[in-house]
Amino acid sequence: MKTKLIPAIIAILMMGSWAQQGELNKLEWLLGTWETKTPKGSLYETWKRKSPTEFQGKSYYLKNKDTLLFESVQLIEKDKKLHYIVSVKHQNHELPVDFATKEIKDPTSLVFENPAHDFPQMIAYKKQGKDSLIAEISGMMNGRIASQKFPMRKIK
Repeated sequence: MKTKLIPAIIAILMMGSWAQQGELNKLEWLLGTWETKTPKGSLYETWKRKSPTEFQGKSYYLKNKDTLLFESVQLIEKDKKLHYIVSVKHQNHELPVDFATKEIKDPTSLVFENPAHDFPQMIAYKKQGKDSLIAEISGMMNGRIASQKFPMRKIK
């Protein structure tokens, strides 16, 4: 009896692991390197798969052959939600801030929220065709609604 239970338990655990990584697998379009031009120089965002339940990202500027790291991000699937955990250089004492999805209805449109954060309270990604996306940060700043959009093109 015990020997029949072990394969059944392993199968149940594997199915649970599959269910946990389901949402993240739908977002593989995000993997790679994205670029946008800004007055500060070229801004890049690079995403890699770290594990079945985590993508790792970083944003950085290239200016005059110098690479300036701007932020580090973990996109983690936990508690049946996706969490966008970001550490921004020279902000929040460089401690991570967690933004969570409410739900994902369309895997080409991601919205992460943290109403308690100063700015932004919302981070969004919208896939625009095969090789472009629009990233947007928004929320209340100084009593007004503010937002900034970053149209990006996939380069790798």
